[in-house]
Amino acid sequence: MAAEILHRIVDTNGIRMHVAEAGEGPPVVMCHGFPESWYSWRRQLVALAEAGYHAVAPDMRGYGKTDQPEPIADYTLLHLVGDLVGLLDALGESTAVIAGHDWGAPVAWHAALLRPDRFRAVIGLSVPFIPRRATRPTTTMPRTDDAIFYQLYFQEPGVAEAELGRDPRETSGGCSTTARATLAGTPWRRARATSAWSRAAGAFSAAARRRRRCPRGSRTPTSTSTPVSSRAPASAAG
Repeated sequence: MAAEILHRIVDTNGIRMHVAEAGEGPPVVMCHGFPESWYSWRRQLVALAEAGYHAVAPDMRGYGKTDQPEPIADYTLLHLVGDLVGLLDALGESTAVIAGHDWGAPVAWHAALLRPDRFRAVIGLSVPFIPRRATRPTTTMPRTDDAIFYQLYFQEPGVAEAELGRDPRETSGGCSTTARATLAGTPWRRARATSAWSRAAGAFSAAARRRRRCPRGSRTPTSTSTPVSSRAPASAAG
């Protein structure tokens, strides 16, 4: 019989985070990308649990059943790393291996960089570690008269939300199977409508806010107690 995936809500770094988990043993935390949720890791949750690990896949800040703060400034890499430090505290775990795919990969890399005392190993999928550069990332992204790089599309507040949220069913039709299942079937906490497809519209708005926080690189911590969020609780700051 396959390992059972359990769900709960934990308090971390000033937000409430939805977590899917399975198994017992050394913890492995998995960070999803855009526009996804914990559901991206459903097969890995079972496989890791059956291999003797405590597999954990949260809905990242702004996604799924996890809180969706309104201010764009609440989606920095420091906030996202702080969420995961607080997640380990909520789980009662001192350290973990962390994995990240797509947008989750920079979060995983920076979690290991900024808090090596809590994240002892890192797995990066599809996105390598990119150190801080001299120029802002958005200045080097391609732009033509006919098209722009998708991250640039999210920079102007309100544009992506209006276009993608106008018909969530049609929008998700161009996404992966995982993204379609996420957008169609996950009840967002801040949703005001009742249908699943109407709830999906709220996710586009939160995801757009995250995309406006393009990573500018990293900074090296002076100690393992480096704060990881501008509003990190004492437990998250170490």
